[in-house]
Amino acid sequence: MNTSRKLILGSSSLYRQQQLRRLQLPFQVAKPCFDEAPLPHETAPQTALRLAEGKARSLACAFPDALIIGSDQVAWCHEQQLGKPLTVAKAQQMLRCLRGQTVSFYSAVVLLNVAENRIHKHVDETQVTMRALTDAQIAHYLALEPDAVHCAGAAKSEGLGALLIERIDSSDPHALIGLPIFRLVDFLLAEGMEIL
Repeated sequence: MNTSRKLILGSSSLYRQQQLRRLQLPFQVAKPCFDEAPLPHETAPQTALRLAEGKARSLACAFPDALIIGSDQVAWCHEQQLGKPLTVAKAQQMLRCLRGQTVSFYSAVVLLNVAENRIHKHVDETQVTMRALTDAQIAHYLALEPDAVHCAGAAKSEGLGALLIERIDSSDPHALIGLPIFRLVDFLLAEGMEIL
């Protein structure tokens, strides 16, 4: 493996850390400092990509010789962006709006080569059809899966969120969890990393 550059995951998400660990590549985690508010007139894919890149670039000064991974995810339904609800009340409201709907999840990943100021970018779209759940089922789900308030659309697909979902259409099954692994591997190979 090319060990001349450290690999940094710019994310405090335990789910993204778990995803990257499965590749068995040495990396370290750093918490990015970047405003995650969407901008007016920005599309969901644009928001996801801007946030992923902003997170990676926010760590560039701290890791001047590293390859930094940035990622973000935005959900889109009813002509609006859906972020992380952060409270149970907002999660309940969000899931009520999403029941029986098809939601687009845009998962962005970037790989920043800080030393050469080279960046690789990708946004993966996953279409998720939600089940038509009752209010009682939504409340029960959120009681059993409290971390769902920290997931876009309150749907923690890698946990009990699978009970909310009727169908998933995606080119990368990892993307819905938050990190499009297939494209990330392409980026790492392009930067000369030996992954096997």
